[in-house]
Amino acid sequence: MSLAPATTLWFARHELTLAWREFVGMLTGGRRTRGIAIVVTVAIAALTLHLLAIGLVSPWVAAGIGPDKPTLLLVSGFGMLFFSAMLSQGLESVTRAYYARSDLDLILSSPASARHLFAVRTAAVAGSTMLLACLLASPLIDALWLLDGPRWLAAYGVLAALGALSAAIGILVTIALFRIVGPKRTRLVSQIVAAVIGAGFVIGVQAAAILYYGSYSRLTVFQSADVIAGAPGPSNPLWIPARAAMGDPPALVLMLASGLGALLVVIALTASSYGRHAISAAGLGEARTRRGSAAVRFRSVSVGETLRAKEWKLLARDPWLLSQTLMQILYLLPPALLLWVNFGETSGAHVVVVPVLVMACGQLAGGLAWLAISGEDAHDLVATAPVTPRTVLAAKIEAVTAVVAVILAPLLALMALSNPTAAVIAGICGALAAASATAIQLWFRTIARRAMFRRRQVASRTATISEAFVSILWAGTGAVWAAGSWLAIVVAILAVLVLGFARLIAPRHP
Repeated sequence: MSLAPATTLWFARHELTLAWREFVGMLTGGRRTRGIAIVVTVAIAALTLHLLAIGLVSPWVAAGIGPDKPTLLLVSGFGMLFFSAMLSQGLESVTRAYYARSDLDLILSSPASARHLFAVRTAAVAGSTMLLACLLASPLIDALWLLDGPRWLAAYGVLAALGALSAAIGILVTIALFRIVGPKRTRLVSQIVAAVIGAGFVIGVQAAAILYYGSYSRLTVFQSADVIAGAPGPSNPLWIPARAAMGDPPALVLMLASGLGALLVVIALTASSYGRHAISAAGLGEARTRRGSAAVRFRSVSVGETLRAKEWKLLARDPWLLSQTLMQILYLLPPALLLWVNFGETSGAHVVVVPVLVMACGQLAGGLAWLAISGEDAHDLVATAPVTPRTVLAAKIEAVTAVVAVILAPLLALMALSNPTAAVIAGICGALAAASATAIQLWFRTIARRAMFRRRQVASRTATISEAFVSILWAGTGAVWAAGSWLAIVVAILAVLVLGFARLIAPRHP
């Protein structure tokens, strides 16, 4: 059965086709033979996560779960964590719908209605947000369903309502940014807002746990006797989302009606402006910079300095790099707060902070190294320049290392004031993690566009897994070393073995 062109269902089929192709491409990397291995890997990972979730909630179920204040507060806290992440993803996805789709010029120049396209793509944003949240929450929800009854399946409905609400808020925020700061700055501001929203609630709860309870765990706040005593009674409307997640039918209906209704209303009110904003965003790439009449002054510098400056400029100009790294940087704020609160102590907090800093070094270095090494858009131009490949590569590594060092240096300095030994440990293990991640990206380098950063794992899952394991092992080395145990040597040897194995299986480059 063929659908009439330019209708909502026709656009929906178009979007589903594109989404399916992208999904298959992300999983298989263009190789269909990987399908079976991927299915088996996902099944094993899902089973492992469900078993861990069952072990986590078993004591809670055994103690009895009822609609009392502690339970409602805990469920609401987890719900807010998911909602902040969904809102962040929804805002970034809506912004990308305006900026990052190459078929907009073709569709918007056709006789098709932009309103239908906007409705379908907004629904796709909401659907992807819901799906990701449901996948992340499925081990916990399924464990509660198996141990405490099917009423917990209503939590999936709550996530669907929150996903729709996230997409609606994302649309309103994006359009407001278009009108306030203009299309040129909307992408940058929206990335900052999305990162702050995504990390804000988590950081806020963690900060409260650190300041008032001296704990790094977010659950401490939700289980605090003071917070429970100050919370409103179980009949308060504030608990409607938690009651809906626990299987209260009226509350679930109200949540679904509110979330889906808000999305439909926002689409109806803002669909007419989609074409105008998308065209204004697409026109940014055609804008030309006007040069002033002032003479440009050149100064003689070394080749290495020129190449490093070029890499830093490319990183600064990357349109989506901020959203891809800012949240990782924001998550360093709780460790900094923990160091400040525990200033002067010789142990305790540092055992927690050291592995966090080491992991951050590895993650930041891995992402930036991919952009510098594999995501070189002017690869042919650089390859034909009158400089040796070794010089170009050294400049890329130095540029990445300098960025990571600038980001982590303040925290290491703060740690050094309190505990110089822990700072040295964090610095050494962080440098090893950054060097290992950069080396892995170098060994598995491929020529790709910078726009493929979000899907860089597709190029080589071996590199992704190796990078993750090496970073974790160096973080473990730092934690055990900071605790004063000789077992740090064993963990460090494991990290070196994983790094050596990655070098052994890496493809040979000329």
